[in-house]
Amino acid sequence: MDYMKSFHLCHDSSVVNKFQQKYWKTKQTFIRVTGKKEDEHVVASDANLDAKLEVFHSIQKTCMELLKVIEQYQRRICLLSQEENDLGRFLRSQGSQDKSRAGKIMQASGKALCFSSQQRMALRMPLCRLYQEVETFRYRAISDTWLTVSRMEQSRTEYRGALLWMKDVSQELDPDTQKQMEKFRKVQAQVRSTKASFDKLKNDVCQKVDLLGASRCNLLSHVLTTYQTTLLHFWEKTSRNMAAIHESFRPSELPTLKVKEASARRAERSERRQQPYGFSSRTHRK
Repeated sequence: MDYMKSFHLCHDSSVVNKFQQKYWKTKQTFIRVTGKKEDEHVVASDANLDAKLEVFHSIQKTCMELLKVIEQYQRRICLLSQEENDLGRFLRSQGSQDKSRAGKIMQASGKALCFSSQQRMALRMPLCRLYQEVETFRYRAISDTWLTVSRMEQSRTEYRGALLWMKDVSQELDPDTQKQMEKFRKVQAQVRSTKASFDKLKNDVCQKVDLLGASRCNLLSHVLTTYQTTLLHFWEKTSRNMAAIHESFRPSELPTLKVKEASARRAERSERRQQPYGFSSRTHRK
C-alpha cells in the first residue's frame, strides 16, 4: 500500500510539473507575441544571436526577391528580343523596296537588329542557371537553417519560461520550508536543462548562419561571372556589327575634296588673268 501510494504521489507530482512547464512556456510565448517588455539582462545575453537571426532573415528575403527579379528579367529579355527582331524585319522589308542608298542602309540596319535579337537570347542561359542555383540554395541551405532556427526559438521559449517560473518560485521561497526548497531545486534543474539545450541550438544557429552567408557569396560570385562574360560577349558582337555598318555607309570625302580643289583652281586662274592687265595699265601710265 505504501508503495502504491508513493507511486501515485510521484505520478501526480510529474503531471503537475509538466503542467506548470507548459503554463510558463505559454506565458513566455504570449509575452513574445504581444511584444511586452522582457528582462533586459536576458535579452542582452542573446544580442549576438539576434544579430545572426537578422542576417538570416535578410538572406532569406533577398533570395526570394532575387528569384522574382530573375523571372522578370528573363521575360523582358524575351519581349525586347521579339520587338527588336520585328523592327529588324520591318526595316529589311522596307529597304528591299527602296533602291536608293537609304534602302541599303535600312536593309543593313535591319539585319543588324535581327542579329542583335538572336544574340540577346543567349543571356537567358546563364540567367536560367542562376535561377536554378539560387532556388536550390533556398530549398536546401536556407530550409535547413530555418528548421534549426525554429527548434532554437522553441528552446529559447522554454528556457525563458523556466526563468519566469524560477523567478515566481523564488519570490515565495522560504528557505526554512523543505517542500518549497525541493520545488525550487526542481525548477532550478529545469532551468539548467533548458539552458543547456538552448545554448547548443544557439551555437548551431550562429554557425549555420555564418556558413550560409559564405555559401551565398561563393554561389553568386561563381554564377554571376558566367553571366557577366556572356553579357560582355553580347555587347562586343553587336557593337562590332553596328560599327561595321557605320563604316560601310560613312559619307565619302572625295567629292568634297574635288569641289574644293576645283574652286581653288578657278580662283587661281582668275588671279592670273587679272595680273597682266594690271601691270600693262601701270606701264602705260608711265
